[in-house]
Amino acid sequence: MSLRTDKRFTDLGLTAWITRQTEKLGLRRPTPIQVECIPRILQGQDCIGAAKTGSGKTFAFALPILQKLSEEPTANFALVLTPTHELAHQIAEQFIVAGQPMNARVCVVTGGTDQLLEAQKLQSRPHIIVAMPGRLADHLNGCNTYSFAALQFLVVDEADRVLSGSFDDDLRVIDRFLPAKRQNLFFSATMKDFLKTSIVFPIAQNVFEWSEQSEVATVETLDQRYILCADYDRDMVLTEALRKFKEDNEDASVMIFTNSKKDCQVLSMTLSSIGFDNVCLHGFLRQKERVAALNRFKSKHVRILIATDVASRGLDIPDVQLVLNHRLPKMPNEYIHRVGRTARAGRSGMAISIFRFPRDLEFLGEIEALINTKLTEHQIDQRLVERIFMQVSVARREAEMSLNNEDFDERQQRYRRVRWTQEGLDPDEMEAKWREEKEARAKERRLRLKQENEERRRREEELKQSVVAKDARFEKAATDKKFKKAKFVATEKLDELVIQRKTEPTKVKGKNPRKKPQLKNKKSQ
Repeated sequence: MSLRTDKRFTDLGLTAWITRQTEKLGLRRPTPIQVECIPRILQGQDCIGAAKTGSGKTFAFALPILQKLSEEPTANFALVLTPTHELAHQIAEQFIVAGQPMNARVCVVTGGTDQLLEAQKLQSRPHIIVAMPGRLADHLNGCNTYSFAALQFLVVDEADRVLSGSFDDDLRVIDRFLPAKRQNLFFSATMKDFLKTSIVFPIAQNVFEWSEQSEVATVETLDQRYILCADYDRDMVLTEALRKFKEDNEDASVMIFTNSKKDCQVLSMTLSSIGFDNVCLHGFLRQKERVAALNRFKSKHVRILIATDVASRGLDIPDVQLVLNHRLPKMPNEYIHRVGRTARAGRSGMAISIFRFPRDLEFLGEIEALINTKLTEHQIDQRLVERIFMQVSVARREAEMSLNNEDFDERQQRYRRVRWTQEGLDPDEMEAKWREEKEARAKERRLRLKQENEERRRREEELKQSVVAKDARFEKAATDKKFKKAKFVATEKLDELVIQRKTEPTKVKGKNPRKKPQLKNKKSQ
């Protein structure tokens, strides 16, 4: 489906000042979701809209809300709920820019900053509130003086995530403060049946539903590839793929996704130590650090961003040329959101995912079935992967040791204790209980891992016989000796090499003597 239409914003029922503002923002033609949803929202209908990432969903609800606000400017006119800090701030920016002629007041409530300052902003009678459910629920539980009696619009962005069940307790708190008569607008990149039957936010029977009609769930301009790795060389494969891409595209912007906060931080430190300047983004960073990291990446001062799934939804960074999945998302659906950070607004882009062979083949099949597209293999030089094996291993171990020195675990503990305090629980009592449960979980985990390893070895043999037999892409890998090895380096040996690296005199002069030329320039190898 084409990203632009032959319609104009004036054809959608928008007033002159709105259309003039869209022209100033460079929006010449509305996208399909804007063409379908804006008139319905202006007519007062509830709306469920689903379209691929980069299709203009935010302006599909922001423009009609601003027009209605200009006709009846009241405080707390619209509430937008979203699952991440970064997306909340981005939506707020788009409301501010589009609503500049009428001086629309927008308040962001996401946490990560002083709660008293946020409370003061809420009390200052903003027109639009953009919030994360948990933080807004904390404010409403702590103070019952907020009035949403004049609220006209409730928007749930990334609705498949917000309404999936994990936020239900917070949403119930919020719903108690909202008027029953309002317009509900649910938007997402993926349509889910439960959006219509939300227990917390019931939607009208005559709701207008629109979903982009396409057999392929990702955009046509996205080149999707995979790399097969063994259990021991995921980091080396990622490093070589990144080095080669940056060699061919020096000024390209790259987003690397991994699963856990700790792994995100370790990977960022590892890549920095071997010469790849980057910033990282995860939930344990303070709000100022998160905003600063994102701004440095958006402004292209730094070309590599390493993130958890806090950056996978809704962020509009137009010039990302490559998305790398260092670790696979937990659910196939999250893959669509991750790779949607590139190839936006009609641009081309590439997504490369690293799969362990053969254990991740089933997950690859689930992703391909979901997006109705076959991924192609991304070729890298395995000799170079082997050559940098020890260098990357030592750099990662050094990062892990440094991270422990920076008390990353203590930061986790502080977050737990703050959460328990906010819930009215005794943090010391809960910490003792948590440690007991942790020990019990560790025992269960050891037992489970033993069983899973046995099951995995059995499944891997089945996969080789079933999946590989049916798919010619994996025939070569099935006979490759690399995937039969267990080339790990003992932690003690890595620790010894880290200490040696720190104590030995530096022989190379320059700003960064540790930077290895083979990672930056293939010719030097």
